[in-house]
This record gives sequence, C-alpha cells and structure tokens, in this order.
Amino acid sequence: MGLKKYIAKRTFYCLIVLWFIMTINFVIFVAMPGDPVARWVKAQEGMVSRDELEALRKLYGLEMSLTDRYFLYIKNMITWNFGRSRHVDVPIAQEISLRLGHTLYLMGTAAFFSIMIGTLLGVLIASRRGSKTDTGVVTGALILGSLPVFWIGWLILFFFALYLNWFPIGGIYPKEWIGRMPTDPLQIIWGRLLHMALPALTLITLTMSGWMLLTRQCILEIITEDYVVTAKAKGLRERTVLLKHVLKPASLPLVTSVALTIAGLWSGAIVTETLFSYEGMGRWIWNAISVQDIPVLYVVFYISALTIVIANFVVDLVYGLIDPRIKVGR
Repeated sequence: MGLKKYIAKRTFYCLIVLWFIMTINFVIFVAMPGDPVARWVKAQEGMVSRDELEALRKLYGLEMSLTDRYFLYIKNMITWNFGRSRHVDVPIAQEISLRLGHTLYLMGTAAFFSIMIGTLLGVLIASRRGSKTDTGVVTGALILGSLPVFWIGWLILFFFALYLNWFPIGGIYPKEWIGRMPTDPLQIIWGRLLHMALPALTLITLTMSGWMLLTRQCILEIITEDYVVTAKAKGLRERTVLLKHVLKPASLPLVTSVALTIAGLWSGAIVTETLFSYEGMGRWIWNAISVQDIPVLYVVFYISALTIVIANFVVDLVYGLIDPRIKVGR
C-alpha cells in the first residue's frame, strides 16, 4: 500500500474516532438530569417565569426531537457554526478567535521546552545510570511529577511574582494597555512574553519530569542491545554510541508520546490559565463549567478532541517515516 492510501486510511480512522467522540459528547449533555436551560437560568439569574423558560428552550432548539438535535449538532460542529454563548451572548466563534491563539502559543512554548529539556536530561542521567546524579534526578522527577498542577502553579506564582517580583501576577498583557495598546512591536512582544512566562513554566514543570523519565527508560532499554555493546567493544566513544546507535531507536516511543504530552498540556492549561488569569481556551472552559454554558462546552470538548486526533494522526505519519522496520500501510 502506497503512502497516499496509507494517509487516506489513517484519515478515515481519525474521522471515525472524531465522529464517535462527538456522539459521546452529545450523549453526555443530553443524558444530564433536569432541564439544561433551567439549570443555566438558575445559576445566572435565579427564578424565571415559565414563559421565559419556554422561549429560551425554543431559542436553543430544545423543543426539537432528539434525532433532529443530534444531526443539527453534528452539522454545526463540522461547519464550525457554533452559535452564541449563553453567558456573555456573543458568537462562540468570535471567542475562539480571541482565545485559541493565546492557548496555542502557551502550549507550543511549553511543549517545545519540556520535550527539549526533558530529552536532554533523560539522555544525561541514562548515560550516568546508577550514579548519585541519576538517583537524585530520578527521585526529584518522581516527587515533582506527583505534585498537582495547581500546587506547582501556586509555588511558581508566589516565588517569582510575589516574592521576587520578577514577573507579573497574571493576565496576557499589562493592565495599562487596556484601551491604549502600545505601537512599538518589540514592547508588545516583550510584554506578552513576560505574562506568558509563568504559565509556560508551570506547564513545562508539569510535563518535563515525565518526559525525562520516559527518555531515560527508552535509552536504558536500547543501551543493552547487542549492536550497542558491539559498538562499545570497538572502542567508540560514549557520546558517539549515544548519538549514532542509541538515540534514534530510542526516539520511536518518544514520538508516540508527543500526542500524550499535548493532551496533558491541554488539560493542564485549564487550571494554569485560570490560576494566572490568562485569557485562553483553558480559562474559558473553566468559566463555561462554572456557569453551565452548555453550547460553549460542546465546542471546547470538540476542539479538544480535534486537537488530540490531529496530533495522533501526525504522530502516526512521522512514526512510519522514521522507523525503517515499519512498512507504510501495514
């Protein structure tokens, strides 16, 4: 099977998975007890008249049959016709356009540095296995990996923002920029980086330890293979053996773990963005859950699933390209 057929096959599988997730997403909210409009109105305004409640039910299509609602939901998700938020009464697509970029920058920065630093540290401690450095770093990584993300965020916020006063407490840009955005692009970039630094550091800390331990384990499994032992017996330097004979085969499980890292960053962004008042998708999800904004929750779960499905699709393609033992299409 050629590359085009392989891509088409993987695309078909991804579409099936995405459809299944959208269906589960729809069923979960439909199966929730009570009237969703009544719950939302009660959470927002308290009591409401029956006539107003019926008008809202008609507005949000809850008077339609379950089958019609399902197909309308699938159509709206596919065409990105997300409707309006119940909480702030603005188009959901508009909110996404304002927030998604902030979260992607944050997650992209955190993913890059956590993977790079975690891989380098993993290679370092694997090359010194059994030493005090190896034991100390592994112990520290296990302790760090067991901490919840909100606790990591609070420690970073307290130390760097409140105690040292090196970084702003929260937001995506200085408050004095509201209504008076500077015109200097360098000033804008620097201000945004300062406000993104602590949320990014929180997510890096959250994922880096796991990535480091995974890299170490992958290298330790490869380093005992016969061809690696033979390379050492020929007198090759340790660095040459690691770079030419160990790192590439050890990277195959790491490529697979990229999708898991993205999923972990997405879930961690919900708490991190809320903690640092970072106006991205994560804080939006938290606010939607707090006020029971069901249309927004439909959309954010769909986008979350779409992001992870695309990440897995890319990983599948890359894995097939870098591993010569894998025949494309099998």
